[in-house]
Amino acid sequence: MPTDPHPIDVDSPAHEPDADDDRPLSSRRYVARVETYDDAPDECTIYPEDADADELPTTWVSAESGSYVSLEEMR
Repeated sequence: MPTDPHPIDVDSPAHEPDADDDRPLSSRRYVARVETYDDAPDECTIYPEDADADELPTTWVSAESGSYVSLEEMR
Protein backbone atom coordinates (compact mmCIF):
# COMPACT_ATOMS: atom_id res chain seq x y z
CA MET A 1 0.00 0.00 0.00
CA PRO A 2 1.59 3.34 -1.05
CA THR A 3 1.80 6.32 1.24
CA ASP A 4 0.91 9.84 0.21
CA PRO A 5 3.64 11.71 -1.72
CA HIS A 6 5.62 14.26 0.29
CA PRO A 7 6.94 17.30 -1.65
CA ILE A 8 10.57 18.08 -0.92
CA ASP A 9 13.05 20.59 -2.32
CA VAL A 10 16.16 19.11 -3.86
CA ASP A 11 19.14 20.94 -5.32
CA SER A 12 20.88 18.08 -7.07
CA PRO A 13 23.80 18.53 -9.47
CA ALA A 14 22.80 15.21 -11.06
CA HIS A 15 19.49 16.65 -12.29
CA GLU A 16 19.59 18.40 -15.64
CA PRO A 17 16.53 20.61 -16.23
CA ASP A 18 14.93 20.85 -19.66
CA ALA A 19 16.73 23.23 -22.00
CA ASP A 20 13.75 25.63 -21.95
CA ASP A 21 13.41 25.49 -18.14
CA ASP A 22 15.35 28.52 -16.87
CA ARG A 23 14.46 28.05 -13.17
CA PRO A 24 17.38 27.39 -10.81
CA LEU A 25 17.50 23.80 -9.53
CA SER A 26 16.85 24.98 -5.98
CA SER A 27 13.44 26.39 -6.98
CA ARG A 28 12.15 23.20 -8.63
CA ARG A 29 9.99 21.05 -6.34
CA TYR A 30 10.19 17.28 -6.16
CA VAL A 31 7.90 14.56 -4.84
CA ALA A 32 9.14 11.61 -2.79
CA ARG A 33 6.71 8.69 -2.85
CA VAL A 34 7.25 5.62 -0.68
CA GLU A 35 5.63 2.37 -1.76
CA THR A 36 5.36 -0.22 0.98
CA TYR A 37 5.29 -3.94 0.18
CA ASP A 38 4.51 -6.97 2.34
CA ASP A 39 6.83 -9.29 0.41
CA ALA A 40 9.64 -6.95 -0.72
CA PRO A 41 11.65 -3.96 0.58
CA ASP A 42 9.83 -0.62 0.60
CA GLU A 43 10.78 1.64 -2.32
CA CYS A 44 11.18 5.43 -2.44
CA THR A 45 10.80 7.17 -5.81
CA ILE A 46 11.67 10.85 -6.31
CA TYR A 47 10.48 12.80 -9.35
CA PRO A 48 9.83 16.44 -10.39
CA GLU A 49 6.47 17.68 -9.11
CA ASP A 50 5.73 19.44 -12.40
CA ALA A 51 6.92 16.70 -14.78
CA ASP A 52 4.62 16.29 -17.76
CA ALA A 53 3.63 12.94 -19.29
CA ASP A 54 6.63 12.99 -21.68
CA GLU A 55 9.23 13.92 -19.02
CA LEU A 56 8.04 11.71 -16.15
CA PRO A 57 9.18 8.31 -17.52
CA THR A 58 12.79 9.53 -17.78
CA THR A 59 13.24 11.88 -14.80
CA TRP A 60 12.92 9.81 -11.64
CA VAL A 61 15.07 7.79 -9.29
CA SER A 62 14.04 4.88 -7.07
CA ALA A 63 15.80 3.16 -4.19
CA GLU A 64 14.86 0.20 -2.02
CA SER A 65 14.69 0.51 1.75
CA GLY A 66 18.14 -0.05 3.24
CA SER A 67 20.01 1.35 0.22
CA TYR A 68 19.78 4.99 1.31
CA VAL A 69 20.50 6.95 4.48
CA SER A 70 19.10 10.12 6.01
CA LEU A 71 20.71 13.47 5.27
CA GLU A 72 21.26 14.07 9.00
CA GLU A 73 23.14 10.76 9.30
CA MET A 74 25.59 11.85 6.60
CA ARG A 75 26.25 15.34 7.98
